[in-house]
Amino acid sequence: MFNSLWRALSYCLFPRVIGLSFLPLAIMVAAAFGLGYAYWETSVAGVAAWLQATELTQTMFNWLDSVGWASLRSVVAPMVVLFVATPFIVVVSLLLVAVFMTPAMVAMVTKRRFPHLQRFHGGSMLASVLWSVGSTLLAIIALVVSVPLWFIPPLVLIVPPLIWGWLTYRVFTFDALAEHATKAEREIIFERHRLPLLAIGVVSGYMGAAPSLLWASGAMFIALAPLLVPLAIWVYTLVFALSSLWFAHYALSALEELRRDSGQGSASPYTSRDSGWQGFDEAVDSQDVLELGGRYRGGSNADSNQKSI
Repeated sequence: MFNSLWRALSYCLFPRVIGLSFLPLAIMVAAAFGLGYAYWETSVAGVAAWLQATELTQTMFNWLDSVGWASLRSVVAPMVVLFVATPFIVVVSLLLVAVFMTPAMVAMVTKRRFPHLQRFHGGSMLASVLWSVGSTLLAIIALVVSVPLWFIPPLVLIVPPLIWGWLTYRVFTFDALAEHATKAEREIIFERHRLPLLAIGVVSGYMGAAPSLLWASGAMFIALAPLLVPLAIWVYTLVFALSSLWFAHYALSALEELRRDSGQGSASPYTSRDSGWQGFDEAVDSQDVLELGGRYRGGSNADSNQKSI
């Protein structure tokens, strides 16, 4: 796992990886500013009205006034809006990295480190999209259900990263194995390496939480939100690019080990029915060619003998 990490870190310094990160960044920044232009003031005003009508927040505001921090009243509503928007930014950033960066980075890892691995195309683009969307919906449901736990100080540092880690490991492991592994191989790797893959995902979840600390650091960062949001989105993109490379190195290494342990080298014993028939047909065709060649050589030898007689 640590071997895959340092390899992934070194790949993040490649100009191609840095260049690939700008496409998700451009899409996310354009979407963020477009939605912010259309809904920011309305959202902040709505949250501020809700806070004013809540007895608990009124008590908090009165305490802020008593200690001389009345200016923080105007910061609470924008901070709440940013906190609510952050999970959506994280999910969309992850999906954009999976769509626009992961295939190119997996191809890069394969070319440099696993050129001998045979491709069996066990996961189509449609299957990858359905897998990612389904996993994302389950993660969002888990986040919504676990919101009450976020108000318990120890659990707020455990529950969200676990959910992000589970989502990251599900999406990036599938995409890393989609081109090379068969469905049976993918299921075996998911089962045998579940804990290390989940650990990689959880570490990625904690790294992805780093930009969120900006919004919790004070009013100055809220005031600089128009400048810091693009930076935070780029950090999310780079973190998920690192995670994708980490999963690619680990998953393809596990696939190589699985095939080596099966005694098949780079070829897979866990082929689909169609792949098996294709191999059978190729073997039959090769055998027919050899037989025809033998008959031709035999006929030529007989003709030569007749002519010599």
